[in-house]
Amino acid sequence: MKAPIALSTVAALLFAAAPVAQAETSFADLEIAPNASSFSLDNGMEVVVIPDHRAPVVTHMVWYRTGAADEGPGESGVAHFLEHLMFKGTEAHPDGFSDVVTALGGQENAFTSQDYTAYYQQIAKEHLGRMMTFEADRMANLALDEDEVARELDVVLEERRMRVDTNPSAILGESFDATLHVNSPYADPIIGWPDEVSALSREAAISYYDRFYTPENAILVVAGDVTVDEVRALAEDTYGQLESRVDLAPRTRSQTPDLTSLRTVRYADPRVGQPSLRRGWVVPSYATAEPGEAEAIDVLAQVLGGGSTSRLYDELVRDGGPATSVAAWYQSSAVDPDTFGVYAVPRDGVSFDALETAIEASITDVAENGISEEELERAKRSLVADALFAQDSQQRLARIFGLALATGQTVEDVQEWPARIGAVTAEDVQKAAQTHLPLDAGVIGYLEKAEAPGKDS
Repeated sequence: MKAPIALSTVAALLFAAAPVAQAETSFADLEIAPNASSFSLDNGMEVVVIPDHRAPVVTHMVWYRTGAADEGPGESGVAHFLEHLMFKGTEAHPDGFSDVVTALGGQENAFTSQDYTAYYQQIAKEHLGRMMTFEADRMANLALDEDEVARELDVVLEERRMRVDTNPSAILGESFDATLHVNSPYADPIIGWPDEVSALSREAAISYYDRFYTPENAILVVAGDVTVDEVRALAEDTYGQLESRVDLAPRTRSQTPDLTSLRTVRYADPRVGQPSLRRGWVVPSYATAEPGEAEAIDVLAQVLGGGSTSRLYDELVRDGGPATSVAAWYQSSAVDPDTFGVYAVPRDGVSFDALETAIEASITDVAENGISEEELERAKRSLVADALFAQDSQQRLARIFGLALATGQTVEDVQEWPARIGAVTAEDVQKAAQTHLPLDAGVIGYLEKAEAPGKDS
């Protein structure tokens, strides 16, 4: 029997062969994981199943609709701290479950963002029920003692020192985000401010856990060699036995006001190996945008800075331009409006002023003159192909659906995303640049190399 051809391969061949004039029709014919489906347990827990029978392996993920942006005042970092503590076990499953997963030939990990926290295992299909039993247990019965909490707090503080305090780019990034997202919880770093992390306690972690780690606030995503009926039976026997614990309030947070001035953040450090510049604006996310608006911003980011065929690369990097590297990004999957950013590294001898002028010229050109149909179709094809290629990775596909549902989207939103990208017009992209990238507002950040202490100037 011949192995099935991955949909991403079909997409690549389709896009390669399709003339530009027919590209939009091609987009309408494509879906991400069309066999994915969802249902809910009686306790409110949402379940997504993505069958993939190419190998007897499953990816099992539990997503909680809570992250750093849901923390209380003065408790920045508690969401990430709790992520660490979740591996300390329960009475039924004491510390050491990670070793069990490894012994069974699986992998596991977890991650925290501003809007969600997720835990996952990738393991042979026959062990799926055991993974569900464990995750359901620690969703309701986490056991923590003071000594464990104190030791793990030291681990988190050391993680912060290694990842942020000794990294000039990360130090600038914290100040940049705090300036860009003024009045929004996105202004606080996920790992937390050092003085607040140092003061975190067992009580703070348990309070956060009791408030947010409940079945009605969780999403189960299972991708792999399973059927919907198999997952439903296992989920009902494990997660379905948990009771809903709280009445969840809407995720209403303070918002960043429209920034009507350009704010500047500078950080100089002797450890800087390569100076860099970043620009940022607060723009609608998929959860907050008008229909079609986020898709147009997605395409705009790809046109401006999505690789070696982008505007910024062509105008700033190619043929010895003022930059050695450049990129644009859009943090689209968020509960609240989030970041559209541009990053660039100046070529030796090029000033920040010259680099900034070149970036602004590219943005102005898109806003005033628009983009060509060729640029539009190339950007849309690249975006959709990347998403379809993800279907070759069971874990990436599970992440795509989990991330979307944790930030207010649906299974259908994910599946139909290629068609919505295909519907974006050049006029939509131009309007996005005009509306969301004003050159006299937002934040600009400079990372500079400083003289080492004691060195003659």
